[in-house]
Amino acid sequence: MEEDEEVLDIQPRYSKEEQYRIFDKEFMPHIDSMYNFAFRLTNDEDDSNDLLQDTYLKAFRFINSFQEGTNAKAWLFRILKNSFINDYRKKSKEPSKVDYQEVETVYNSSEDAEYESTVDLRTESVQDMIGDEVAMALNGLPVDFRTVIILCDIEGFTYEEMAKILDIPIGTVRSRLHRARNLLKDKLRSYAKTMGYKELR
Repeated sequence: MEEDEEVLDIQPRYSKEEQYRIFDKEFMPHIDSMYNFAFRLTNDEDDSNDLLQDTYLKAFRFINSFQEGTNAKAWLFRILKNSFINDYRKKSKEPSKVDYQEVETVYNSSEDAEYESTVDLRTESVQDMIGDEVAMALNGLPVDFRTVIILCDIEGFTYEEMAKILDIPIGTVRSRLHRARNLLKDKLRSYAKTMGYKELR
């Protein structure tokens, strides 16, 4: 919980009535996006429901640190991401994590110029592909790379919002997204060929 408490510094104070109003008006409209994010992180229905419930409980507990009128969705996503890292990743059966920062540094050391030409998943590379294939490929990515694609290409967060949600610099957001899109493209390449798609460069 330390991370949540550090992230959510206490600012305004709301009455109980205001807390319930804010919860219903600002937080509840995002519950479907939150569930989808939780499911894509955990790949398990029960775990995603638990993560969603845990996130909303924390959101209510720390509601006094939410500034009404700011980006509630980004605030909630940050809580969910922290809950996943702090609680669910520890229980995960996944093998030990790779140092993605190191991978990105090596991979992107001479590729900064390529950021401008990186494919945006909302437009080019997957617009005509079958959703199940994309979802399977996305689920096959390491969680850190999967997360940036979900936040940017599915949820539409800006780089600045993603940097806040993930607690990483914007430069790291860009490089991780670049790497993640290339990994996803590699996973989809064989499927695309069988469907007659030409490789996008």
